[in-house]
Amino acid sequence: MRSDVVTKGVRKAPHRSLFKALGFSERDMDKPLIGVVNSFNELVPGHIGLNEVTQAAKRGVLMAGGTPLEFPAIAVCDGIAMNHDGMRYSLCSRELIADSVETMARAHSLDGLVLIPNCDKSVPGMMMAAARLNIPAIVVSGGPMLAGKSFDEATDLTTMFEAVGSVENGEMSEEDLLEYENTTCPTCGSCSGMFTANSMNCMTEVLGIALPYNGTIPAVYSARKQIATQAGVKIMELVEKQILPRDIINAKSIENALAADMALGCSSNTVLHLTAIAYEAKAAIDLEKINEISNKVPNLCRLRPAGPYHIENLHDVGGIPAVLNELSKKGLLNEDCITATGKTLGENIKDKEKKGNKVIADIDAPYSETGGIAILKGTLAPDGAVVKRSAVADSMLKNVCTAKVYESEEEAVEAIFNKKIEPGDVIVIRNEGPKGGPGMREMLSPTAAIAGMGLGESVALVTDGRFSGATRGASIGHISPEAAEGGPIALVKDGDKIDIDILAGKLDLLVDEKELEERRKNLVIKEKDVDGYLKRYAKLVSSASEGAILK
Repeated sequence: MRSDVVTKGVRKAPHRSLFKALGFSERDMDKPLIGVVNSFNELVPGHIGLNEVTQAAKRGVLMAGGTPLEFPAIAVCDGIAMNHDGMRYSLCSRELIADSVETMARAHSLDGLVLIPNCDKSVPGMMMAAARLNIPAIVVSGGPMLAGKSFDEATDLTTMFEAVGSVENGEMSEEDLLEYENTTCPTCGSCSGMFTANSMNCMTEVLGIALPYNGTIPAVYSARKQIATQAGVKIMELVEKQILPRDIINAKSIENALAADMALGCSSNTVLHLTAIAYEAKAAIDLEKINEISNKVPNLCRLRPAGPYHIENLHDVGGIPAVLNELSKKGLLNEDCITATGKTLGENIKDKEKKGNKVIADIDAPYSETGGIAILKGTLAPDGAVVKRSAVADSMLKNVCTAKVYESEEEAVEAIFNKKIEPGDVIVIRNEGPKGGPGMREMLSPTAAIAGMGLGESVALVTDGRFSGATRGASIGHISPEAAEGGPIALVKDGDKIDIDILAGKLDLLVDEKELEERRKNLVIKEKDVDGYLKRYAKLVSSASEGAILK
């Protein structure tokens, strides 16, 4: 066992004395030492219930003959961090989470890990750590929030942000807004739509590093604690058989994750996170592969914000196993991939039929013949950009729009609320990328404002920043290279025409090359005045097209 280097032999007597200071016995130290990473805190609704999940996981480790050792990880609530400087720390936190798990596991020579995340960056951060460490690991998440109910309709965080736009536009009263505010987030858990947190929790299942239904069992269901106990038991089997994260997360399983991503209509942030996880697993993603998969995998689900259903509805009709079973009928998965169950993906999903055809469409009658995510390239984004195609209105799939340029999210939001944006415009928000932000802020406020102001089917938005999984509309993010690296987005001026062709995967700035060269001569790139972690992050972070990893 890896832990022998801290528990066995005469020379490790000092180490054992410290374990005994923790209350351990000789018997405790003879068992595999299993780190249980609990990202509980009192700031994030998705994490407030994680102590119970952690206790259940530790119970499972003890039942199966291991010694659980709990330690913490941080987490940021993207909703609370939204639309102010706090959002600069959201994506950055992913690297801190991965680094801290690596540090604790290596410093104490742990034999395995039970990883307990829930929200946007904690899930990919912990998977990155697992792939980097390559010691037996399993993920068990905190589970999704139940949808709210306001005025006899199901609601979620998208409803809240868009309602603000409706109030600003005079279409909703502040009294009705308060009703939404009081009822939209009724339980703990990750926000209830197919936003980034739930997208990535579903990816844990598809990649195979979590047990079936990990992505969809609601946070408040007793089954959430049951699956945590099962995960605690299962990690001991993974340790015994030495089934490692890179045996599970590899090129084939990442292709499976991308296929499921297309079928589910996940957050565009999955591209950023799967790319980073693949890097740690030494199985890099080619962005062209994403479009290749998107072009052959149909979109089977229209979950919020793309449609009316929530994660609890997906769970009720069979969850991720049912979606994967549907994809398997057309041979769209690598079914021989090993998973944390000890079985292959094909064995896990066999006979897992969906219930009905609404929440999960039939493979022969999908919502769309192509997947939910698209990669766009062209003169505005030579290295690529990302759009959640399944959440774009048909009227916005192909358009030539007029640019209105803003140097920050705040400037754009003010322009939207002050009614300076008109149908046919494309809002360009730059200097919000990984380096230029720094931190690549997630921007739900401008996209929700566009929808709330009734412009969702006539106005596009492009940015070198990124979008919340709760975003809908023609919102194109991750423009690479970013403005801070001198990418073409830095050269756009008010009145320029931008050709958006999501169907063809094109994003072109319709400005003569000679004119662009003249603009480039006068381009001045200004560094943001930041310090501390953000300053270090800006110096080290890679392009969004590479997953915004630290090299």
